[in-house]
This record gives sequence, C-alpha cells and structure tokens, in this order.
Amino acid sequence: MPSALVFFTELSQAPSKAQRELLTLASGFENPAVAVASEVGAGAREVLASYGVAKLFTAASDEQIFGAHEISVLDAALQATGAELVLLANDNFSRELGARLAVRHNGAIITDVTGISADLVATKDELAGSYSAQAKATRGTLFATLKPNSIQDAPAASSSALAVEELALNSAGDAKVRIADAQAKATSDRPALSEARVVVAGGRGVNGDFGPLEDLADALGAAVGASRAATDAGWISHDAQIGQTGVTVAPQLYISAGISGAIQQKAGMQTSKFIIAINKDVDAPVFEIADLGIVGDLAKVLPQAAEEIRRRQA
Repeated sequence: MPSALVFFTELSQAPSKAQRELLTLASGFENPAVAVASEVGAGAREVLASYGVAKLFTAASDEQIFGAHEISVLDAALQATGAELVLLANDNFSRELGARLAVRHNGAIITDVTGISADLVATKDELAGSYSAQAKATRGTLFATLKPNSIQDAPAASSSALAVEELALNSAGDAKVRIADAQAKATSDRPALSEARVVVAGGRGVNGDFGPLEDLADALGAAVGASRAATDAGWISHDAQIGQTGVTVAPQLYISAGISGAIQQKAGMQTSKFIIAINKDVDAPVFEIADLGIVGDLAKVLPQAAEEIRRRQA
C-alpha cells in the first residue's frame, strides 16, 4: 500500500470540510502524514489524530515571502516521509505548488481528482463532467488536488497516536518575490463556494439584485455564486464567479436563477448532484441539464421558496 502525505498552508482549530475530505482520502493509505506551513493548535491536532494521521510536520515563518516557505515545508516533509502520494487542496496556489514540486521530484500532478485507488489510479471528470477519466502517473511521486464534495468525510474508527515534528528549514532570505501588502477578505457565515453542499447562483436575470438569492441561500445554509455576466457587471465580487474561468462547484443541490446556461457556465457546475433552474425563457440552455425546471420570474419564485423553507424549518 502506498504512503500518503497531505499538505495544508494552514490548519485552524476546526478544519474546513474540504480539508477533512483530504484527510479522509489519505486515511485509506499507509502511514498517512500531514505537513502544515504554520503552527498547528491542540484542537487541530486532535482532529488529525481522529483521521488516523500518524505524523505531523510543522514549520511556521514570519517572512513575507510568496510561496517560498510553503515549497520548503512540503519539500522537506516529502523527503522525510518518502511518500508516493501527495494530496493538496484544489485552489490555484496549491496547484502551482504541486506542479513545481512534481517537476523537482521528477513526478507528476493530476488536478481535480474525485478519487484515488490503492494502486494510485486517479479518477477525474473531463469536459465539464461529460466523461469520467482515469489517469496514472508513469513515474515518481503523484501530486493530486482533490475536487471538493467528491468523497464523504469520514473520520477513522479510532484515533491514532500523533507524532509531531518541527521541520528545520533554511532561510529564504534570497527569495525573488516578497509580499508587499495583504488584506484580509471579508468574513461570512456562509460556507465556502467551492465546498458548499448547496449553492444558489444568479446571472444576468437578477438585474443587479442578489437580495432574493442571498435570502434563499441563508434559509438553506448555502453559498452564493454567480455567472460571469453578473460579476462583470459589478453586482457581486469576482470570487463568486462559477464557470470555465471561475470556480468549479459540485454541490448536492445547485439552484440556478436567471442564468441562461451557456457552455462556459455549465463547465463550472454540470457535475452538481441535483440542479434546479429558474428562468423566464423556456428555451434557456440551462433547462437541458436541469433536474427540475421552473419557468417564471425569480423575483417571485425565490421569496416564496425561502418563505416555505423557513416555515417547514420552524
């Protein structure tokens, strides 16, 4: 059985759903280890132990250097473990990190995987979910990023003894890129878009008013997304964009409101388990992939849906 190493840039006391899914996948391999490029608190260590993680490598840094510290941490942890599989988050930073380390270690990287077998065959969706493909690295270490909501989060039956090692790293004082400024993003009680189990998304048809969508999302405990037309119009921030040039989501429920369903948008949400589409245009392409279609005015449909959901929750 191959060994696995999971890498996180940071790990809070309550790891995110996507992070727990990575730990679940790693638990199916031999001697799962975790490397974190920052300090890890006691609460997070307990969570790691509950997923059967045997070894934790940590290394914090105060240097404002873009990417150099994370690369050093993952490189050192990989050399210490000799892991045959490295699992990373599915964000752009982790993809770049994995690609650079794959080149350094003469390995390979596969992104957007939905599962990995015991013989390191990765399964992933292709062509906006139209096909399922299997891929296997022909040499070296396999670096893989896991698509959120692809596997069921499942801690181990019993906790393991977690050994912790502080990595000794060389200073990256000669780094070519340094962080000049950093601004914290506004916090929200809603789940992260890429890992939400329910997503409510709006497009050109909302006509600038995301109020009804946000109200329905809050009733469902959902994330709010948008088409490129809506983000380009300035109605919502660009990090809410779903599609070929935005975020790819695969929730249990996807509600599309006022989105025509062009191929670029479909590419980012077509693998959702159940799709509800609301649009005034009966010929909107989104109805071709919807499990339930509603031809109507979203300004009337969404408030009624939110009201009924809250009534049943009461």
